[in-house]
Amino acid sequence: MSESYDVIVIGLGGMGSAAAAHLATRGLRVLGLEQFGRLHKLGSSHGHSRIIREAYFEAPEYVPLVQRAYVLWRELEAATERDLLTITGGLTIGAPDSNFIEGALESAKLHGLPYELLDYQAAEQRFPGLALGDGLMAVHEPNAGFLRPEDCIDAHLTVAERHGAELRFETGPARWAADGDGVSVTTAAGTYHADRLVIAAGPWSAEVIPDLALPLAVERIVNIHVEPTQPELYGADRFPVYLFQVPEGQYYGFPALPGQGVKIGRHEGGEITNAHDIRREVDEGEIATLLAALARYLPGAAGKVTSSLTCMYTNTPDENFIIDHHPAAEQVTIACGFSGHGYKFASAIGEVLADLAIDGASRHDIDFLALSRFG
Repeated sequence: MSESYDVIVIGLGGMGSAAAAHLATRGLRVLGLEQFGRLHKLGSSHGHSRIIREAYFEAPEYVPLVQRAYVLWRELEAATERDLLTITGGLTIGAPDSNFIEGALESAKLHGLPYELLDYQAAEQRFPGLALGDGLMAVHEPNAGFLRPEDCIDAHLTVAERHGAELRFETGPARWAADGDGVSVTTAAGTYHADRLVIAAGPWSAEVIPDLALPLAVERIVNIHVEPTQPELYGADRFPVYLFQVPEGQYYGFPALPGQGVKIGRHEGGEITNAHDIRREVDEGEIATLLAALARYLPGAAGKVTSSLTCMYTNTPDENFIIDHHPAAEQVTIACGFSGHGYKFASAIGEVLADLAIDGASRHDIDFLALSRFG
């Protein structure tokens, strides 16, 4: 096999797998390197389900990118004949003056998105599994749903391989260096050369790009799967994905899925850690906190816990992504800091990274994600 390529991709999780697929589809010679096994569970792209939504409370600038992601997920489904995206509708819940509600409404109005603003009584009537109470309201968006991340990654890897990409797993950590106008990348298996490099290393990003001292903090996140006591209220055909900002914290979750039950996680307040030392065990106190949130707001879902898991958010100070060229090596493209809300964009970010690697600029507006905003 050739040891010289057009593009090398470091990291084959959610973003790297998508980049490899888009690059290979455009006819480039692509090498993908992953330090762990295919579809490993040690990073940020596992756990059976990820929310996708349009009425983006984080910032309205994301809406065109997520709308492109919807299109590309459907194209990936068609190309691989897989079921990757399910539309359930979505609820963003909070106080009227919360950033969850105000931000979702801003994005919906600015971009002409379909939505309904429901007071707590209307929300509970529409979705009897909810127990919100006075003081909360919900933005309901019909186009929200969930992705199956392991299947999505495997589909992107399959497309990349189908178009000639060489994907190598269990390679160990990768080190890179500028090599004239190109790059060299060294792993335990050898040294490879390419004209361009894409780095999508998730919570390992800071150590793969140590010279930039990236402003990243890795946060440990806990999820549980629960068998509902009233399953008839929470099936995906009648209950949406949900996010809520309440006095107890910020939470997100999914309707009851076959073999999985209801899934819930807390979006903030996790332990600051790193990719090597993360505590993988979920303790009884953490489980009790998540069960208490279910019991308060989705009471018929708070049954037996069937499984738990941990993953990692790689947060930037403003919780927006970093997608940019390396400031000292234009041939190197960086994608990191997805801050717990990035996976839904992976199909579109793969396209962005291919644009940057090939053309030096993207067709998508990503100026607000530039590294230079951190000085």
